[in-house]
Amino acid sequence: MLKRYFLNNKKRNFSTASIWVKGGSDVDSVGKKGINKILSSLLTRGCEGFNNLTLSEYIESYGAELNQEVFEDGISISIKCLNEHFGKLFHLLDLIINKPTLPEIEFQKVIKSSINSIKKDKENPFNTCFENWKRIVYSNHPYAFNTNGNANDVSNITYEDVLLEFENFKSRDKFLISNNVEINGLNIETLGKIHLEEKSRTINHDLSPNNRFNFNKNDSNQTIIMMGDQTCSRRSSEYLPLKVLESYLSYGMSAALFKLFREEHGITYDLGVHYPIRSGNAPFLIYLSVSNKQALFAFELLSTLWKKLLFNPLTDAEIFLAKEKLKGSFLLGNQSLDEILQRNIQLISYGISPISEIDLNSKIEEISSLEILKLFCKYFSKPFLSISGNKKICLEISDRWKKNF
Repeated sequence: MLKRYFLNNKKRNFSTASIWVKGGSDVDSVGKKGINKILSSLLTRGCEGFNNLTLSEYIESYGAELNQEVFEDGISISIKCLNEHFGKLFHLLDLIINKPTLPEIEFQKVIKSSINSIKKDKENPFNTCFENWKRIVYSNHPYAFNTNGNANDVSNITYEDVLLEFENFKSRDKFLISNNVEINGLNIETLGKIHLEEKSRTINHDLSPNNRFNFNKNDSNQTIIMMGDQTCSRRSSEYLPLKVLESYLSYGMSAALFKLFREEHGITYDLGVHYPIRSGNAPFLIYLSVSNKQALFAFELLSTLWKKLLFNPLTDAEIFLAKEKLKGSFLLGNQSLDEILQRNIQLISYGISPISEIDLNSKIEEISSLEILKLFCKYFSKPFLSISGNKKICLEISDRWKKNF
């Protein structure tokens, strides 16, 4: 079933239409991790009336863009063009979703491309460190796996497997959004409240230090450290307080991480917080990369910051600045129409009605330092650590990890 929505925005001279299909890599079956990534790529490689080349030529003849992406919770397919051409191109989304040709010759190309992407990802120690972190945090949960899948599974996926997956795909909920009223959908600005509050679920981890730690050896002069845990769904009332915490830690040069690691000690190549939107328990982790020479010191700094957040609430000045930066980030995210539509349709698929900027700011203002302190203690008193680096350094950090956490 396809549900249609529009955001009435007449200030643009172009139109974007995007379909969100509920279920992405999280519905990949055991032994076939990566199959929905393959299916998504195939969908845009031909549909009724168009083969791969004629579809591409038709879209390009109008200067339009066709994009697809697979997420843990869904598949996004969008088309973008000048307003005057929208009527000639909009119907392609229906054909791509409902009447794709799924050509076998293109399937072979997609398989090869997927395997190459997986191999390329493995060459980056940062990606490897993150994949290891997800495995120990999520175990067999779908969020533990890369949306591209793994090379062994992808190599064994057959064309018949993909055709069978498409049968499953046809029955999934689908949501369409556009800034063009020609789609004949509901105006999201007039939607009633459809947010069903979700209480945070208990996370059942084996919290022994050995099961919360992992490392992989790399031969570079770089040590990568990732520390955090899974948290809550986007539907949870705890989402916004955690966004304030993310803002405090990582937004701009006034962020706690930047001041500690860059300004005061100048020791990191890269650092930040990863906290994406998810329909299930989202990951929240601090990541940083340093030279091997500075790795032990960097871990001690991170441990000190962690303990500070466990035992001390943010000051009035700190939480005020964090809230202002968070509001600013939401304003920045509203500058791109594509981003606005993608975010809104994703929220609607989660059962959440998009809220106005005034309501959002009001909710942010209500968040207290004590609330953030309680959430940090709830989710991060026993964090998970993944490291990529020199084996001797990783084992030394492991010893300190067991003493501190």
